[in-house]
Amino acid sequence: MSAPQSAVSREAAWELLRRHNKDPFHLQHALTIEGVMKWFASDQGWDNAEYWGIAGLLHDIDFEEYPEQHCVKAPELLRAAGAEDDLIHAVCSHGWGLTSVDAKPEHLMEKVLFAVDELTGLVWAAAIIRPSKSVKDMEVKSLKKKYRSPNFAAGCSRDVIERGAAELGWELDTLLEKTIQAMRSCEDSVNEAMVALNGWQAVV
Repeated sequence: MSAPQSAVSREAAWELLRRHNKDPFHLQHALTIEGVMKWFASDQGWDNAEYWGIAGLLHDIDFEEYPEQHCVKAPELLRAAGAEDDLIHAVCSHGWGLTSVDAKPEHLMEKVLFAVDELTGLVWAAAIIRPSKSVKDMEVKSLKKKYRSPNFAAGCSRDVIERGAAELGWELDTLLEKTIQAMRSCEDSVNEAMVALNGWQAVV
């Protein structure tokens, strides 16, 4: 299936992200979501993984500078960089029900972004306490034990994750398994990008 072409190149998207985000954690999260989205694009049969990746890379473009206006300032920042309306809607829709922007995920890409944003944080938290400090040897069974513990990674909303799975029409286990696979696919590239950036070692 064909996906829209982004008016913003990957190089320009990365420059834009770095202009508005300095915190290594935010950059690592953006790179992780980019890689995860590209994996899902291929998994779901779409032929433009880069577009999905750019949406993931830029999804929190305004969060560091404008945390109280998350997804509100994003359209302004993205339009200034030449982003098209489809990309802007995709970025804003990941805040559906969580911010004041009423942009519901409609496209499959948007539903995936909404579902995995919180979940990748939970997977990351589970990975860093493993002996390997990696998602590569993580299985759904061990992740679900952490998922069911409300005090573990409490900031990662289970409600949002489950809403995301429901929007996709997937069982929760399916979303967990696919997200683990997606994070495995980009773990090394995220580490390499962060080391190249400033010597900071990403975990997953």
